[in-house]
Amino acid sequence: MDLAISAVTGDLAGRFISFLVNKCSDHLCSEEKVERLQQLLLRVHTVVEEADGRYITNSCMLIQLKTLSAAMYQGYHVLDNMRYRQHKESSKELVSDSFALSVYAPPKRSRTTTAGTSSSSISKAFSSALQNALQNLEAAVANMVEFVVLLGGCERVSRRPYDAYLHVDNFMFGRHVEKQQILGFLLQHDEPTRPPAVLPVTGCRGAGKKTLVAHVCDDERVRSYFACILHLKGDGLSRITDHERLPGRTLVVVEFVSGVDGNDWTEFYSSVRSMGRGSKVIIFGRDEKLKKLGTVKPISVNCLPFEEYRYLFKTLALGSADPADHPRLAAIVEEFAILLGGSLISANLIAHAMRMKPDAHFWLCKLNNVRIIIKLNMSRFGLHPNELFDQGRPVHLINGHYRLSPGAPSCVVPSTSSPSTVSVKNLPKVRWDFLAEAEHVVPPKGDFELTSWESRLPPYTRFVHLVRYVPSCEDDKPDTSLSGKKRPGLSV
Repeated sequence: MDLAISAVTGDLAGRFISFLVNKCSDHLCSEEKVERLQQLLLRVHTVVEEADGRYITNSCMLIQLKTLSAAMYQGYHVLDNMRYRQHKESSKELVSDSFALSVYAPPKRSRTTTAGTSSSSISKAFSSALQNALQNLEAAVANMVEFVVLLGGCERVSRRPYDAYLHVDNFMFGRHVEKQQILGFLLQHDEPTRPPAVLPVTGCRGAGKKTLVAHVCDDERVRSYFACILHLKGDGLSRITDHERLPGRTLVVVEFVSGVDGNDWTEFYSSVRSMGRGSKVIIFGRDEKLKKLGTVKPISVNCLPFEEYRYLFKTLALGSADPADHPRLAAIVEEFAILLGGSLISANLIAHAMRMKPDAHFWLCKLNNVRIIIKLNMSRFGLHPNELFDQGRPVHLINGHYRLSPGAPSCVVPSTSSPSTVSVKNLPKVRWDFLAEAEHVVPPKGDFELTSWESRLPPYTRFVHLVRYVPSCEDDKPDTSLSGKKRPGLSV
């Protein structure tokens, strides 16, 4: 009997020691992989940043640049998850399925904050994500040698002191490939006998089409290449005839807010034909029909991928602060990125308020406010607020009694206009940062004008919305099966 007990005890002790050795080995292996990931990210980020400062005309190099950027942001996402995972797991406020309230599709990997998930399955999910990110980065680096050599032969972009600032405040984050494609189109020499080429730039609402085009048009090479740059609205194409025939090359940029009138476009393009040799036309808007008017391959500007959007939001929210000094705040960033669903304006608005007050309690309060608004709209309409805006439908805000409509008067106007062109009557005027920076929102009684965003750079435009006060949400009739149920108001 003693011999049997001794044998069993010895076997258990051996297994326990083997378990500890394997666990220690796995931990050391994981640390080595994280260190390897950091090294690869530094190499790839260096190349991507250098590429952003060069004029790249090679289409294959642009494809490779896009692959490098995607691998880089995926790597940063995994690295942050590894660094701040204990803060996510220990925070009850972050244990929620935010993807259920987002327009982003849930990732195939397991969510690390899902309640009831065992620690072993969480570790396996992290290990799998880490290995996948490493493989993608190693593959990207292995094919990077030729790219770096060719990049050295590309002309440098002249930088001005505020260019980096412009990238953040006007949403010119990323978009390396799209920017190079538009530059290549504008600076390409066409045959003298060809009519002006037309480049369509399309994409969803708020993806940054206008900012992208404006940033490229402000490029020093573009401004020196064209004698004149005209900016027109789609409903004012006839204004092209107001300008006398301009000497030299002319760039015409047309923004379409609504549909395209065929007769107006025909008359407009016939006038453009009379411009100087080498003239170009850029048209941009949300309407996919614009692609039919192009003479070259159109450019699509879509929402940023989740990993890239999360990186942007973290940069905006933390500012110059080191994420390592605020691990709990860095853990909250991902939940915001999931809920906001890729909206660039929302990212700037909310991140600005968070940057002014780097406090975990305040950030969690704002996170809860965003969840409440999204839940309210999804329960009534079955859609995320971003999708409602895309369809031109109202979005319910504070307590469900305030309704913001993206239709008129939601528009862009010069900030120096007096009085505001969107004013229907003498309404109270409220800035979004006032609402966002307050822990307890107390809006004006009745209707009011909401300035959601105001540019800090020329042309100093602002987004002004009319917010309607609705005593009861029941007068809305959403097309959902839940529309007949009465719901209590939600506090923000």
